[in-house]
Amino acid sequence: MAPVHTTKIETRFAIPGMDADVGRRTAGILQERLVALLDLTLTLKHVHWNVVGPAFIGVHKMLDEQVDAVRLMSDESAERIAALGASPNGLAGSLVAARSWDDYSLMRATTLEHLGGLDLVYDGVIQGHRDAMDELAEIEPVSQDVLIDQLRMLEQFHWFVRAHLESSDGQLSTAGANSEREAARQAQAAGG
Repeated sequence: MAPVHTTKIETRFAIPGMDADVGRRTAGILQERLVALLDLTLTLKHVHWNVVGPAFIGVHKMLDEQVDAVRLMSDESAERIAALGASPNGLAGSLVAARSWDDYSLMRATTLEHLGGLDLVYDGVIQGHRDAMDELAEIEPVSQDVLIDQLRMLEQFHWFVRAHLESSDGQLSTAGANSEREAARQAQAAGG
C-alpha cells in the first residue's frame, strides 16, 4: 500500500518503544487528519449559520452537536500528535495550505441543499480517515485506534445527514453527484 500522507513533520522525541521514524510518519498522518477535522468543524458551523427553510431548527441543532463532537476529535488528534513529540498545527494559513480540497461551496441555502453538500463533505472526510486508518494498521495501532473511534462517530453523523436525503426505497438523492452544488441541486429537486 502506498503511503497516504505527504505531510513532513519533525518530532522532538519518540514514544518509548516506538521507532522515531514511525513516530514522525504517524504524526504526519494524524496532522493531515487534523486538517480535515478542523476544516469539517468550520464547514459544519458555516452550514449551521446559513441553513434555512423547512426542518431548519432540527438541522441547526443537529449540526451544533456534530460541531462539538468534531472539535473533540480535533483536540484528541492534536494531543496525540503532541504525545508523539511533534507540534500539531491548527493555524488557519497552514490549514488552507495543507488541504487538497476547495472551500465548501454553498452559502445561504435550504436544509436539503446543505445536507446534499454535506453528504459529499462527509464522504471525503470518512474516506481520508479510512485510508489513514489502513496505513496506521501497518505501523502504529494506538493511533489507528484513535481514528477508528473517530470513524465510528463520523459515519454516524454521515448517516444522520443521509437520512434526510434517502427515499423510502433506500435511494440517495445525491447519488452520482460530483460536486457540492450538484448534490445540493439533486437533494432539493428530490425533496421539493
